[in-house]
Amino acid sequence: MNSQVTPASAADAFRPVPYMGVIYVVAEAMKLGFRNGHPDWSNLGQGQPEVGPLEGAPPRIDHIDLQPGDHAYGPINGSDEMREAVAQHYNRLYRKGMKSQYTRDNVAVAAGGRLLLSRTFAAMGAVNLGYQTPDYTAYEDMLDYHRHRFTPVLVRTHESEGFKLSAERFGQIVRDQGLGAYLVSNPCNPTGVLIQGDELAAYADTARATNCLLVMDEFYSHYIYNADGSAAAGPVSAASVVEDVDRDPVFIIDGLTKNFRYPGWRVGWAVGPRDMIEGLGRAASAIDGGPPLPIQRAALQVLEPSRADQETHALRQAFAAKHQVMRSRLEKLGVRFSGDSAGTFYLWGSIAGLKAPFNDADVFFRKALEQKVMVVPGRFFDVNPGGLRTGPSPMAQMMRFSFGPSMANMCQGLDRLEAMLA
Repeated sequence: MNSQVTPASAADAFRPVPYMGVIYVVAEAMKLGFRNGHPDWSNLGQGQPEVGPLEGAPPRIDHIDLQPGDHAYGPINGSDEMREAVAQHYNRLYRKGMKSQYTRDNVAVAAGGRLLLSRTFAAMGAVNLGYQTPDYTAYEDMLDYHRHRFTPVLVRTHESEGFKLSAERFGQIVRDQGLGAYLVSNPCNPTGVLIQGDELAAYADTARATNCLLVMDEFYSHYIYNADGSAAAGPVSAASVVEDVDRDPVFIIDGLTKNFRYPGWRVGWAVGPRDMIEGLGRAASAIDGGPPLPIQRAALQVLEPSRADQETHALRQAFAAKHQVMRSRLEKLGVRFSGDSAGTFYLWGSIAGLKAPFNDADVFFRKALEQKVMVVPGRFFDVNPGGLRTGPSPMAQMMRFSFGPSMANMCQGLDRLEAMLA
């Protein structure tokens, strides 16, 4: 007997789909007159970097030429040329002198990082999949889609530890919870916490020893800062601690969106063992059918070594300066930061010390909108697949501030927050 309920209307055939954090913020701001590029608004909630000219960076690519073959379907995992360019990009930056090198067979290309994550989850088997909070808001619904097949396992990080999961605790959790996979953004959106050096190597050691697939979302891997807030010398990637590119259970997802400041191009890639990459392509045959050819050819220009290095060096310099200004000014307003913010273009701050009612993130968010400033309440990063955890979020007094906009627009927003709290 069919126990399904007949919808009262066609609209009831759709489930209520929640907005992701930034999209919710934009939707609420649009009710008050916001539109992308509006000069009188400061989007300190945005999840993209400034995309215009940047001091020291190469000129922005401003046109794409089509070829006759571009009107046909392309290879499902990306063109051979694009896959090879990505492989050599990783070998050049992270695997010099290593015997095991990435090839195009270790790369899959898709129209953006979220699509690659969707492919990855669709290809995953019946395992315990660990994820941490706080972390990227989109993980919540993506994990929920596949709860019938794998089991999401929550790993909390705590303010008292700078929202950092030590390599030792990671190893213990993998073994105690029997994790078959672990998902984390590195550096982390929203906290800016970075797993690097010996700690990153220890994560990889645990993955190898336990056969736990380490899924590293590295979309902010070039936004790296030193302890004093200055620009770091270079990027950070788990590719540097892989021993055998075809055997190590390390899966990296990245793209042009953040690190090369081309979010509208929707070009992402996954790098990992060739058998897993082939599985990703099989999943893509039912999900998306493969990435467009013209944009991949344009992306080859972006990954040309000298151009790529010039772009990423310039963005580290520019964003390190904005990072220092924003952190200093927010601290003077009473926002508290714990631990180092070593990556991304976000600051994850506690507003618990602000006077009421501004010590509530949702109230702060609404009051900031009245000043034409957008920020993202912390509860959106309390990843909760299926909404199974009930009650108030422990992140109700946390806020994510973005220094993705230009310096002038960011300072305009900070001026308004200062006036709001005065």
